[in-house]
Amino acid sequence: MRFRDQRILITGGTRGIGLACARAFAREGARVAMNFVRREADAAAALAALDGKGHCLLQADLSRREAAAKLVSRAVEALGGLEVLVNNAGVSIPHPFDTSSEEEWGDAFLATVEANLLGPAYVSIAAAKHMQVHGGGRIVAVSSRGAFRGEPIKVGYGASKAGLNALHQSLAQALSPHGIAVGIVAPGFVETELSRERLAGPEGDEIRGQSGYNRVAKAEEVAHAVLFLADERSAFSSGSIIDVNGASYLRS
Repeated sequence: MRFRDQRILITGGTRGIGLACARAFAREGARVAMNFVRREADAAAALAALDGKGHCLLQADLSRREAAAKLVSRAVEALGGLEVLVNNAGVSIPHPFDTSSEEEWGDAFLATVEANLLGPAYVSIAAAKHMQVHGGGRIVAVSSRGAFRGEPIKVGYGASKAGLNALHQSLAQALSPHGIAVGIVAPGFVETELSRERLAGPEGDEIRGQSGYNRVAKAEEVAHAVLFLADERSAFSSGSIIDVNGASYLRS
């Protein structure tokens, strides 16, 4: 299999897209370290459901640089190395202009940027330093179409995901001499636990209707794109952004 005995670290790896990625890598023969922040019982259940052996859970809040660097060290120790990092963890905090005070808006914006941009930056550098001296590797970020189309109710989310794209494309250029490929997957709306309530509500039909397929993406479809970029045979696609949004938003 493509990832036989590869060592994979997935941030936010116990729910939604991260869990779909973990399952896909495990089926391909990889050993997976799944990072999570809270809901330990759910994380343990996600770990137990993975195919194969040698997987582990690592709890860490990655919005703090020290925690991010320590997470990579713990993953390397637990797995015996690291070939692939998937920067998936993130938050989406509404802070609409019309109903938020300056303080509320600023707090939500800062928390979003810390989780969605600073955390991936800290983890990426720590992982790249390891990969640099161990034969290279791959880093894949899970971004969003919101980086391109805007997020008026969650301005911090759109801004942080645009920054995430720029971060990883800059890393693609900086790290290629060291044999490290970097890619980005930008989903549209995805059917996950976090989106279930909105999809079941009054706006569900409008959301599904944004795509000609009249549905939203499955987490497994996003994971498929992540695994493509994480494959060492895709190294020359470094710097690419793969859209997974059912043609609901197009860019050129």
